[in-house]
Amino acid sequence: MIANTPQPPYYAVIFTSVRTDVDGGYEAMAQRMVELAAMQPGFLGVESAREGLGITVSYWESEAAIADWKRQAEHRVAQERGRSNWYAAYRTRVCRVEREYGVSHRSEGASR
Repeated sequence: MIANTPQPPYYAVIFTSVRTDVDGGYEAMAQRMVELAAMQPGFLGVESAREGLGITVSYWESEAAIADWKRQAEHRVAQERGRSNWYAAYRTRVCRVEREYGVSHRSEGASR
């Protein structure tokens, strides 16, 4: 599903990864991180896809909200497990969204 974000500007954190063969609770942790992020002040939404290369984009009101999420205790545990077990390679990019455009289906809301 496409995240329903506000009018720009806002911020996007793009997390791109290549997984290892180790599972060890990855799916449960990934789902928990989405649930936990949704409870964070400043969280706006998330989009994710994986077919070989994984890309997760989370949207935030501010750089301060992103920094708070990076420091969140459970998220820090997930980061460490990712580095030590789940990811062969990864990259995190933080961007300011200046504009957006597209088409939404009626069931997803109005076009911008």
